[in-house]
Amino acid sequence: MNLLSIGGSDPSAGAGIQSDIKTFSKFNAHGLTVVTAITGQNTSNFGMVEPVSKKILENQLKTIIEDFKIDGIKIGMVYNSEIIKMIYQYLKKLKIPIVVDPVIKSTTGGMLIEKSAIIDFKKLIVPLATIITPNKFEAEILTKTKINFKNNPEKIAKMIQKMGAKNVVITGVKIKNKKILDFVLEKNEKYFLSGEEISKMNRGSGNIHSAATLYAIVKNKSTKNALEFAKKTTLDSIKNSQKLGKGIAITNMNKQDRIKKELSISINEFTKIKNIFLSIPECQTNFVYCKQKPKSTKEILGISGRIVKAGEEVIVAGDLEYGGSKHVATALLAVNKKYVKIQSAINIKYRNEIISKIKKCQFTTYDYDRNQEPKNVKYEGSSIEWGIQSAIKNSKKQPDVIYHKGDMGKEPMIIVFGKTPNDVIKKILKII
Repeated sequence: MNLLSIGGSDPSAGAGIQSDIKTFSKFNAHGLTVVTAITGQNTSNFGMVEPVSKKILENQLKTIIEDFKIDGIKIGMVYNSEIIKMIYQYLKKLKIPIVVDPVIKSTTGGMLIEKSAIIDFKKLIVPLATIITPNKFEAEILTKTKINFKNNPEKIAKMIQKMGAKNVVITGVKIKNKKILDFVLEKNEKYFLSGEEISKMNRGSGNIHSAATLYAIVKNKSTKNALEFAKKTTLDSIKNSQKLGKGIAITNMNKQDRIKKELSISINEFTKIKNIFLSIPECQTNFVYCKQKPKSTKEILGISGRIVKAGEEVIVAGDLEYGGSKHVATALLAVNKKYVKIQSAINIKYRNEIISKIKKCQFTTYDYDRNQEPKNVKYEGSSIEWGIQSAIKNSKKQPDVIYHKGDMGKEPMIIVFGKTPNDVIKKILKII
């Protein structure tokens, strides 16, 4: 995935294109940049702004667009009318997602757009937006209207939408019951998104929110799901913000969840196994991992979509999320209740040759017969839990593998278990 950030340079890397590059990289996307202005700022003070020349701006746009297949664009700081008009000329015919973050003022106090350019911004940049992401202050500047009891967020969002933006999210419109609310206006829908209020001054949260929104939209998430994803990502970055300079803390996305990191590495290894496409079942594959003693599948990390077969390749379709898996996570939860050291699992296609290899490896293996499944279990959708519990009910050793041979309309399946994702991969390599 190639994502382009058009915006200003922040030498402190708290905001601007530097922040966007970090965010895109976090999601394994390749970040491209077109610099509109150079700023001198740090975590305490804002110094100077120097816009790039029209000549170098056009050259950046031309060379990047000619060379790369760009999947999505984020527009941040544009500074003056000359820059705005040039960007518009190059982007107006592109049919890709564009997220506009109307950067007006730096957290440290500097103006990031000339007042005379705001008219052109509204006329030329706002209509490019698949989603525009102003905060409360920026929305008020764009509409010249204060958000209050009389002028509610919906009214302000409609004013912005009339400027040409397809979808509008106004972040931080109000705080209620220790929750901070964003107002969203789509074409035919309006709603609030709430998140935890974090009283912590920071730099870069707006950048991360808009960059994460772009990534999610390009990943084919709906507008609502993309904004939910971006909000959670932003809140996590604020919680992890670090005081790196002498002033305001900088948002931080580098504090990785160990569980997520280990599972991500193993998923990548799994997809690269030779001829692994032969082991992807019709219902596709999921790979899960959890911390000790999860209470429900919501505490088990899995892929929100699946590992899917595409010809002779396998593709990870979805993001790693707690609660992302239902079936494989349910199987892991059932095993973990009896064998707490088993914290990871993957499902693969049932093949007789794999069963033969499993037996040769002398793995601890259990199976169950879905023909024996009680009718009430089928109706209640508890098939997997019943099957796993039946398989290990009288077991004395923790399982390496549990399988079943299917039933009417039910695909046979093999599930490989391990203490960690790496443990699971080692077993997979012995039987594939």
